[in-house]
Amino acid sequence: MASKQVYAVFVLPVIFSVIIGVIVLSGSLHNSDGELNIWNASSSGGLFSNNPTIQIIGLSKQYSTSEPIEIQVKINASSFRCGDLYVTIYSSGKSDAITQGGFFEQCFDQNDLLPMGDTFSKVIETSGLYEIVIEMVSKDMKNISTKGIFTVK
Repeated sequence: MASKQVYAVFVLPVIFSVIIGVIVLSGSLHNSDGELNIWNASSSGGLFSNNPTIQIIGLSKQYSTSEPIEIQVKINASSFRCGDLYVTIYSSGKSDAITQGGFFEQCFDQNDLLPMGDTFSKVIETSGLYEIVIEMVSKDMKNISTKGIFTVK
């Protein structure tokens, strides 16, 4: 008699759990085009539901070796209001950063330009093709980024 109780208490719940789990996962995979998208992440790598955009304001296509690169950033995302802004310039095609700026605790409204209360201004003294990467990381680790290319002559 004790073996029937063990069977009813321990084995049957495991069997039912597996069956129900298979049914739920099977239904989920069939309803979402074969993908199980638990986190609802966008293709840009962030966890947003409103397709946020980030724009570089003031980036020219060409600079001289004595002219500062001065840019601002505009973010269009209703759910994205505070975070850290990182601006990095790379020599095009290389992974080593030429210069970098970090602006922490940037809290803003949708119409504000970043960095708030500060400026990004760097002079690059070597001619060449460069890539600027802008990344905004929120306190809950959501992030969005964009890139731009310019030349220094």
